[in-house]
Amino acid sequence: MGRAEARQARQRGARRARKSRPSGIRRFFTFKKMLGTFLGLCLLAMGAFFVAYLLVPVPEANAEAKLQSNVYKYSDGKLLAREGKVNREIVGLDKIPQDVQYAFVAAENKTFFEDSGVDIKGTLRGLKNTLTGQGKQGGSTITQQYVKNYYLNQDQTVSRKLKELVISLKVDRKREKSEILAGYLNTSYFGRGAYGIQAAAQAYYGVDAEKLNVAQGAYLAALVQAPSSYDWAVASDETKETVTNRWNYVLNNMVEESWLDKSTRDSLKFPAPQAPKAPAGLSGQAGYIVEAAKQELSRQGIDKADLDAGGWTITLNIDSKRQKELEGAVQKQLEDELDRKGDKVDATVQAGATSVDPKTGKVVALYGGVDATQHWLSNATRRDYQPASTFKPVVFASALENESETQDGDPIGLNTVYDGTSKRPVEGSDTPFSPQNDLDKSYGPVSVQTSLNRSINSAFAQMAVDVGLDKVKETALELGMPDINFPERPSISLGVMGASTWDMAGVYATLDNHGKKVTPTIVGKAEHKDREFEVQDPIGSQVISRETADTVTAGLTGVVKNGSGIAAKSSFYEAAGKTGTSEKNRSAWFAGYTPELTTVVALFGESPKDGGGQVSLTGTAQAGRANGGGFPARIWADYTLGALNGGSDAEFDLDVAEIASPDPTPTETETETEDPTPTPTETETETEDPTPTPTDTGSADPTPTDEFPTPTTTITPPTGTFTPPVEPGDGDPDKDTDRRPPQP
Repeated sequence: MGRAEARQARQRGARRARKSRPSGIRRFFTFKKMLGTFLGLCLLAMGAFFVAYLLVPVPEANAEAKLQSNVYKYSDGKLLAREGKVNREIVGLDKIPQDVQYAFVAAENKTFFEDSGVDIKGTLRGLKNTLTGQGKQGGSTITQQYVKNYYLNQDQTVSRKLKELVISLKVDRKREKSEILAGYLNTSYFGRGAYGIQAAAQAYYGVDAEKLNVAQGAYLAALVQAPSSYDWAVASDETKETVTNRWNYVLNNMVEESWLDKSTRDSLKFPAPQAPKAPAGLSGQAGYIVEAAKQELSRQGIDKADLDAGGWTITLNIDSKRQKELEGAVQKQLEDELDRKGDKVDATVQAGATSVDPKTGKVVALYGGVDATQHWLSNATRRDYQPASTFKPVVFASALENESETQDGDPIGLNTVYDGTSKRPVEGSDTPFSPQNDLDKSYGPVSVQTSLNRSINSAFAQMAVDVGLDKVKETALELGMPDINFPERPSISLGVMGASTWDMAGVYATLDNHGKKVTPTIVGKAEHKDREFEVQDPIGSQVISRETADTVTAGLTGVVKNGSGIAAKSSFYEAAGKTGTSEKNRSAWFAGYTPELTTVVALFGESPKDGGGQVSLTGTAQAGRANGGGFPARIWADYTLGALNGGSDAEFDLDVAEIASPDPTPTETETETEDPTPTPTETETETEDPTPTPTDTGSADPTPTDEFPTPTTTITPPTGTFTPPVEPGDGDPDKDTDRRPPQP
């Protein structure tokens, strides 16, 4: 071989050697090195995860996840209102049908009952589905979703995801699967503002969770994946097809897992949910009712903070039918007659009412005002107005209970005769008092029955003194009146203290219940998963004797049959009641009852200006005097007839010591003046403050009270021809005398 050939051979060998040696990059990425690096990273990740597992604790639940609404229901279980920042009512698995539970597992995590809380395959599948546009099953397990909802937040970050994985493993080890599933169902968001399956069941199907069927449950399970898109009410045709497919997917998975029989599955039809409804809020009467319930719960020991935390299901005593009847009666008999925007007097009128079952003490209906969002103060429970002559039966009850006598030593009863002379000074009192009767009318000798019928001030002022003012107050408090601005002066007989329709309904219900104490109660049951609450018994002890209560009832039946409360008279029920109108005609009342129902209705004159203040009701609906025998009695009659389903054959079962004799003919000539100016013996203080405390006087500024109104045929057909008495009058001390009621 020549030198040339040898050189060429050496060059070829060098080239082959260079080709056989790896390049710099290839030398670095050898198989062994890559495998070692991969294993090292895995070990590092496992170590980091182990450290994280040790260091990341299971945190306290986030505040939002624990928030619940309070649910208020009518006595028949119908939803009245929800109150709270979050529309959620936590329920246990025992309140969720098992096939509905399985529907969620089939939709979100079929291996839930076997996995360890984290499904790696599911996570990878979820990533794949997201990238490919498929959405049949997400990557997170039910445990992970529960952890995210209950302990963490919705942030899409690596750190949050890492915490979710770690906590999910720990939660799965420490908690039962049933507890995790319940937590998931109660924290998931379903759209329509509904958090948790109970709120979702109400929002989409108008039922409680325990009433859901498997088809409905499958829809809700499908909905969780995309609640804003999958809501049937807003979904496009294309989306509806997607939703239907996912619904089928859920059911098919249930069959596959043997959680649903195939024949049952084949018979199911897609359950289209109801259209969205406005949340059951606190507008209308709901706000007044809820506030009354909260006040009652507070009085019975539930702390406000405890109630505000939510989670209460409160079943009220409110009867949905009777509530509707009361609202309708106010609308028909009052609101339809008012011109609130065009008439300054009508703009001041506020109506309130409380209706009680006297046998149980349950508040079955309540009217707080035009709307709780427009007039926040409840006219049913406010105590800043005087109950006026509706207090007179309390004076008579005290006289009977204490076996009191007149100044002449005669026992006081329905037939006891008093001097009905207007501005007659009371006898036996250290405080001079000369009350004026309505229109300054004098009746001469009159029985107590007549004094009730005509609400004669002079007779009851003297009776209060005869009984003893301290004893009258004692009886009033025992019957349930609040101790507010309660004077121990002769003017106590005219009801010058503060009271609400709620308070007076309790007093009159006690009379109706034969003297056994009735405390109006609006809450029937209050339930919470973490605590127990027992509602106090509304029926108490015997506070006055049956004979006393029944004798007062006998007297009050005369007020309805022949007196100032005749607008409440009907042949379709038996009734007892009393009218009342307070100082300067600022409030007008009718408190009445049948053997089955006690209801108090009142009107209040309230200035619409900032700061309010009490104003006269005179001229309401351009009808002159807004006395107790007018609008309040007509509302009472309209409501009572409807609440009793058109009437009742029930009669008062009375145990009375005496029966009232017919009204005697007044023996003294009535005196009627255009501008009576009696000489008061004690100065009266006039004020526009919400709780005026008038002192005893003969009424320097008389205003109208309970007169004999024209009967209305819109309530009940009259049983005969009614001839109004010659002498109108309730006779509270301060009547306007400028107008008389229209006569038939």
